[in-house]
Amino acid sequence: MNVLGRILIERIRELEARGNPQADPWRPVFHLAPPVGWLNDPNGLCQWRGVYHVFFQYSPFDARGGLKVWGHYTSRDLTSWRYEGTPLLPDGPWDCHGVYSGSACPEGERLHLFYTGNVKLDGDYDYVHDGRLSETLRVSGDGFAFGEKRPVLRMEDYPDSCTCHVRDPKVWGRHGVYAMILGARLKGDHGAALLYGSRDLSHWEYERTVTTEAPFGYMWECPDLFTLRSPSGPVSILSISPQGVPREALRFQNRYASGYFFSKEFEADPNPDLDPARFIEWDHGFDFYAPQTFEDEGGRRILIGWAGVPDSEGEYGNPTEGWRHVLTVPRELTWQDGRVLQRPFEELKRLRDKPLLVGPSGFEVQDRAFDLVLEGIRGESFELSWEEGFSLLWKEGVFSLSFLGDAGVGRTVRRVRLEALRALRLLMDRSVLEIYLNEGEAVMTSRFYPKFGSSRLRLSGDMEKAAGWTMRPMPVAYPACSRGVHPH
Repeated sequence: MNVLGRILIERIRELEARGNPQADPWRPVFHLAPPVGWLNDPNGLCQWRGVYHVFFQYSPFDARGGLKVWGHYTSRDLTSWRYEGTPLLPDGPWDCHGVYSGSACPEGERLHLFYTGNVKLDGDYDYVHDGRLSETLRVSGDGFAFGEKRPVLRMEDYPDSCTCHVRDPKVWGRHGVYAMILGARLKGDHGAALLYGSRDLSHWEYERTVTTEAPFGYMWECPDLFTLRSPSGPVSILSISPQGVPREALRFQNRYASGYFFSKEFEADPNPDLDPARFIEWDHGFDFYAPQTFEDEGGRRILIGWAGVPDSEGEYGNPTEGWRHVLTVPRELTWQDGRVLQRPFEELKRLRDKPLLVGPSGFEVQDRAFDLVLEGIRGESFELSWEEGFSLLWKEGVFSLSFLGDAGVGRTVRRVRLEALRALRLLMDRSVLEIYLNEGEAVMTSRFYPKFGSSRLRLSGDMEKAAGWTMRPMPVAYPACSRGVHPH
């Protein structure tokens, strides 16, 4: 580690040791949040040698964002975690203005991290078409300590059709055959993904550009390419976070979107038909962006997203003190009936504690962390409401999430169209809502900031079964910043 790196580490540890975000009543108890400061994109997700690794974009210096490093959590069961510190720092000529998003590729005895190093040159530049270096870097290590940073793709290695905005490498493969997908902004403000191939993880060859015929957003961030099993064979999923897609009444309601195209095989098809009309959003709530997936050692495809949206501060806020934003709970992905289903990871049930006394008309809320499951919902309308914060309403083929009073801090209404409402699962974690409809057919993730005290959640509608549990805090150890072990 160079001198700048040591200075940054020392300063970050001071901030982490001094901060005490656990004292914030809006701090979640079963969602990962930053030790202090700002969190955004999940990065480097993998399970390697029995250990789950969750790296994340992290600005410990300012809870409003700023200079980015990578933070790092590990777990053996996804329910108890250990903070490992900041393994990637903006301490070199390739990334001096920020360690941006990327991925992990386990191979043999080494864990390889790929990410975008951000450099802004001094001068009168627009930093879109000139003045910016967005080079793809690789580091390797044992999962906790990493060696020398090596650029594997420089600006001149990207197609001439690209602007300076090329970033967020996702790398996968094994045994000498590897692939990389990068998000890009083409000249003419046309979002796209770039595909590269390699046989040694060091030398990469450009293969092709994947995009829509007409522009579908001006930039595609955080691309991912993976397959899911179906009865008729593998289904290929291209996940992107397009920026600049016009808002619609029931689609693309946030400033930036995240979703996927699907095909039989994107990697084998040189000209896949990417029809924006067939683009399916991952989440319809106020706060979801930049998801990344990985396959764990049990063969599950798991997705984690950022429960936030870039550049949303002018529309709605997050009034937490000293820290900001969280990651979603891990979601297992499966394919059914022409779409991806998202369900909370099975191990989350281990955190269930005391049963809630859920009656036909509702239940009392005292602990603001609970898991509620409603099944066998029937009829043309259904409502779950909480006077302290929100209303969930199913009516006339549309499911809506509405925030009441000041609880949304500017958040108002988000909607999604459903053919029917059969089941609803609500994860509430102090200031986080994750709503799973019809076993994950549609999902809504949002932050909100209610008042505290006992109140009642009311149910209105016909259903066969209702059950709920309060949630135990998942333990999170912070030895890297000398804060011991805390319930998160």
